[in-house]
Amino acid sequence: MSSSPGTWVCFPERRRKESFLMDRICSRYQDRVQSAAQAARLIHSGMALAMSGFTLTGYPKMIPEALAESGHARELSLVTGASVGDDMDGLMARAGLISRRYSYQSNKDLRNQINEGTVGYADFHLSLVPSFVNWRNGRPIDVAVVECAAITEEGLIPTTSVGATDAFVRMADRVIVEVNEAVPLDILGIHDIFEIGVPPAARIIPIEHAADRIGVPYIPCAPEKIAAVVRSNRRDQPANLAASTEAADQIGGNIVAFLKREVQEGRLPPTLGPIQSGVGAVANAVLRSLGPSGFHDLEMYTETCQDSGLELLESGVFRTVSTSSLSLSEAAQQRLYERMNWYRGRVVLRSQEITNHPEVIRRLGLISMNTPVEADIYGNVNSTHILGGAIINGIGGSGDFARNARLNIFATESVTKGGKISRIVPMVSHVDHTEHDTQIIVTEQGVADLRWKTPVERAEALIENCAHPSYRPMLREYLERAKRNSHGQHTPVDLAEALSWHRRLASTGSML
Repeated sequence: MSSSPGTWVCFPERRRKESFLMDRICSRYQDRVQSAAQAARLIHSGMALAMSGFTLTGYPKMIPEALAESGHARELSLVTGASVGDDMDGLMARAGLISRRYSYQSNKDLRNQINEGTVGYADFHLSLVPSFVNWRNGRPIDVAVVECAAITEEGLIPTTSVGATDAFVRMADRVIVEVNEAVPLDILGIHDIFEIGVPPAARIIPIEHAADRIGVPYIPCAPEKIAAVVRSNRRDQPANLAASTEAADQIGGNIVAFLKREVQEGRLPPTLGPIQSGVGAVANAVLRSLGPSGFHDLEMYTETCQDSGLELLESGVFRTVSTSSLSLSEAAQQRLYERMNWYRGRVVLRSQEITNHPEVIRRLGLISMNTPVEADIYGNVNSTHILGGAIINGIGGSGDFARNARLNIFATESVTKGGKISRIVPMVSHVDHTEHDTQIIVTEQGVADLRWKTPVERAEALIENCAHPSYRPMLREYLERAKRNSHGQHTPVDLAEALSWHRRLASTGSML
């Protein structure tokens, strides 16, 4: 299914030079070019908006700023593919424009409003965001605001993410396009847009390898939908990754050692299977550990590629990266732009409906690696909440991958806040991934392989291999007490004490 590196599917070199180097906006849409302030007036209070963007990249900057400055449109329902920058979510939240937000966010000011109850928030598996839009099972989208590198006769050329933009454009009544001239035109050809369709007529997704290209390198858009075009030259807010820690490096080492054992035991091939990785400092450190591991010629099939993904591509550990976004530090973003021709033959940017689709994840046999907030002794994982009720960001794609991957790994440091909080607890305060969806849990202390284990065997493995030594005696004591007091012995639970650690944390600031 794959095309050769750098192949243009629908953009011959002659057309590229004639149509794009003169102007990024083809002649059909030149009369729709407006200022951001003018275009923002197309948005009215109470509307449902969809905006492009996925993990701090590829989101519009001009229209959100114009909306925040004018304040004329309020009570907006806003949906994006995933998290976006402060110059969108933050500006609009601080201006008091958002009444409802879907379905993944990472902005501090917006998060505070959600947890205060002033903004309604609903969290979805990211694979379902475009599906729900396509299935029309929610409120219709009045306006889609999308960032593009160019508008051609064929359609819209996204920038450094796709996310759910194709679904937003397809289903919105009107579309406002921000053409970002800060993104090099060499990005043309990196995208692969494939429309699945709606059940029962949904199409099979013919991806057999991470590098396969199955669609077109643009987002189709009916010309009459495009209501306004705004020029922009603003770069994405760079991803600020925290420096790696000794514990994170040890986690990476533990995972590499585990994967090598899986290869030696014949449970994985030498090329492992496509790698999926979540975002954040631990995830970045875990990926970087593959660099000196001796593994090579691997594939990455993920929803977000961070700096480490590009580094492994450059070093030959990865031969290809398939993703829905490139969420990079300022230095990595600059390197991408300067070497776009090289990356374009090795990176594929897809819709999140494709990157996170269970059909493809299961077929490719992914190794999924994500970071939990906490895990309990039976393997239930909380990825989204603090003390049960306060949302952090959202579930993202971790559920899509964990349930459908060939091998799923949840990796985290065993303690946080200077040891005051244990990541391994008697019972999680919120469940995102049940014990049925977790296979391997890793901390700097070691690896707990939960496959084929009974609940009590899982508890023993997690306590002895993953919990911090400061908390192991407390966990052993809880397990024995649970066996004495539990209604049943299959999954022993002391209902009176299961959440006592969280109650202690809420009242004293420590689980100890």
